Amino acid sequence: MKGESGEKGQSGVSGKEGIPGQRGYRGRKGQKGQIGLPGNSCKHVYEAFSVGRKKVLHSNDYFQDVTFDTEFVNLYKHFNMFTGRFSCYVAGVYFFNLNVHTWNFKETYLHLMRNDQEAAILYTQPSDRSIMQSQSLMLDLEEGDEVWVRMFKRERENAIYSEESDIYITFNGHLIKPTDD
Repeated sequence: MKGESGEKGQSGVSGKEGIPGQRGYRGRKGQKGQIGLPGNSCKHVYEAFSVGRKKVLHSNDYFQDVTFDTEFVNLYKHFNMFTGRFSCYVAGVYFFNLNVHTWNFKETYLHLMRNDQEAAILYTQPSDRSIMQSQSLMLDLEEGDEVWVRMFKRERENAIYSEESDIYITFNGHLIKPTDD
């Protein structure tokens, strides 16, 4: 007959460490964690466009938007070729440049617009020769602002010259420094 178990004795000396065993089976998927902190916005930090116009333009109305038909650079398509407007998606300081070729004996009167306000004017009086004219400026834009060019008709005929084979009218803009920088 078997007797009762005795008291537990003292632990013995630990033996040598053995070799690692095989990797176990993958466990079940855990529960979904808590929502993390908001990250940085995914906005682009570059903005640039350069467009041109091959077609002559005469003012028909008191105010007339200038559209463009040639695209050199249009990052992220923020310049709308059909409306002639640049839409700001990254707030900051921008540089803009407008170049036009004037027409003999015709006035050239253009506004560089920020939203619905004139930011700068490019003006040339009628002359017996045509010349290249340029206007440049920097603007501090907010997201959603639009920059564009419009022709302003006064008493005289207002026009800008171009040819189908060459580009005499260009409009350029690029971001210099984003606001969040």
